[in-house]
Amino acid sequence: MEIDAIIELIETLRGENGCPWDKKQTPRTIAVYLVEEIYELVDAIESGNHDNVCEELGDVLFHILFLASLFREMGHFDIKDVVDVNTEKMTRRHPHVFGKDRVGSAEEVRVQWHKIKMKEKQHDPEASILDSVPASLPALMRAYRISERAAKTGFDWSDISGVMQKVEEEWSELKTELKGLNQAPKDQDILALEFGDVLFTLVNLARFANIHPEIALRGSTKKFEKRFKHMEKQVSKSQKDMESFSQDELDGLWEEAKSKID
Repeated sequence: MEIDAIIELIETLRGENGCPWDKKQTPRTIAVYLVEEIYELVDAIESGNHDNVCEELGDVLFHILFLASLFREMGHFDIKDVVDVNTEKMTRRHPHVFGKDRVGSAEEVRVQWHKIKMKEKQHDPEASILDSVPASLPALMRAYRISERAAKTGFDWSDISGVMQKVEEEWSELKTELKGLNQAPKDQDILALEFGDVLFTLVNLARFANIHPEIALRGSTKKFEKRFKHMEKQVSKSQKDMESFSQDELDGLWEEAKSKID
């Protein structure tokens, strides 16, 4: 198998005559690199460049197999155990495919998936439905997953209008705090919490609108980046620094960028 070739490569790198850098790696250090590689894979997917996707998939696979090799060396498990555990779990969580259950839509699958996961956790009275959301996820992604998990218990707004009203309430509270900045120094922790409340409520609004906030923000950031780079090119043509442009001139360049870049 092709994967065996990667495993053999890793064993060589970790072997007696291997690479000093690879031999000193631990699960914690490799985990950091794996996260970086996953983000590079996401960027490649969004770029639509198939060659880049292929390359980045290979990097992610390499790091996953590297991790498995490290745990095998420590006597815990190997890649076969990883595959066996995952195959058993995925088979158990798809009874509509491998069993007699029947579902009619993707939403029904999501509901069923949640019920199965809850049954799996019933043996632990201290377990929370939120425990499966990794604490190390980026804040926006974690907020989405936390709100999604909580909503599955029925703790949710009845419709999107309720979320929109909550957004207005949180925004009003933040504005009140911000207005007071001119009168007296403000507790930055309080301001941060109020700002966070706005973001968290907007995450819930995105969930109701079937929009993933992480993807939405990545898209808006990329759009801003393209438009700003267009501004920089126009400024460069003038042989002046952007700092020397007036606000009105910069606004004009921005409007030009908006008209040319969607």
